[in-house]
Amino acid sequence: MRIVAVTTWFPTTRAPGSGVFVAKDVAALAAHPDVTSVEVLHLVAPRLHDGVAETVVDGVRVRRLPMNPLDPTAVVRVARTLPRLLVHADVVHSMAISSLPPLVLARFSRPWLHTEHWSGLTNPGTVPLLLRPATVVARLLLRAPTTVTAVCEYLAAPIRRLRYPRRTAVVGCVVAPVHVASRPLRPARELRLVAVGGLVDRKDPLLAVRTVAELRDRGVPARLTWVGGGPLERATRRLARRLGVEDAVVLTGPLDTAGVGAALDAADMFLLPTRGDNFCVSAAEALVHGRPVVVGATGGQGEYIDPAVGRLVAEQTPQAYADAVVDLDRHTQHLTAAEIAATIGDRFAPERIAEAYVAEYRHLRAR
Repeated sequence: MRIVAVTTWFPTTRAPGSGVFVAKDVAALAAHPDVTSVEVLHLVAPRLHDGVAETVVDGVRVRRLPMNPLDPTAVVRVARTLPRLLVHADVVHSMAISSLPPLVLARFSRPWLHTEHWSGLTNPGTVPLLLRPATVVARLLLRAPTTVTAVCEYLAAPIRRLRYPRRTAVVGCVVAPVHVASRPLRPARELRLVAVGGLVDRKDPLLAVRTVAELRDRGVPARLTWVGGGPLERATRRLARRLGVEDAVVLTGPLDTAGVGAALDAADMFLLPTRGDNFCVSAAEALVHGRPVVVGATGGQGEYIDPAVGRLVAEQTPQAYADAVVDLDRHTQHLTAAEIAATIGDRFAPERIAEAYVAEYRHLRAR
């Protein structure tokens, strides 16, 4: 099968963290024995374009077509180009909701599968006010593809209601198993917490800082390493100083895959007070690395977190998160990293995710 992936989310040298999960899906598909070729059409926002019109990423050809999703003229221009670029595809696989408008306008005749990740569909309150009208348009656009896959049942449920009777399926994100490092010995019973995510409102880094302060007030010498950058960096540092925990909160900025893995391996527990996620890849990665997790309860992460090694916190307060951290620490100290990792196993290994997509392709082509 020849697959053409169309996406607005994909890494560039200007934005190496953009659409990493899409790049992982594409790489997994390229390795599947029934997929003869995969090509990516990256509808790249001009501000993220690194000037490279065509490149190869993990053996996959990537063409970049500049497109501002908020510019109707740019969307129409790309839509006119797409039919020619899709003509040799056995399946068109779009990824990310902002990829849909030019495909809807293009009116191509290939089997079409769309993969959606956007948390704005399940948690519209986390969408900036100016963009909230876009959720109405997004719901209409999702009716167009032949099949839509969501990364969890939490997201699939509202999409299924929108699209009935058209097919909606669940295919998770790629979270590759790793060699599990043993849990490190704690210096003076210090509790080392790690978070991976953007410093943005939805991930609530300010609550994470307040949780560290709450733990230390209780006599728990907690420290937090936050991997990721974003607009709340200054506010996060400022709050840590005001609460007197600036020495216990480290902001690393964005790290590559190896850096994220090293940060997870160096920690005792993963903490992310997210207000709303669909899959929460970083929590799954923490489990794969053998670290127990405390995360917000709103999202699809409860579909893979075993209560024996994780806590879902429904109340966005430092007291609730501190309670969860202390409770989980007490109940998991006897577990090895390998035992924690075994609760998720290879459920989201690249081979499994690719096979799930290929099964959907077969279903599409059979229709």
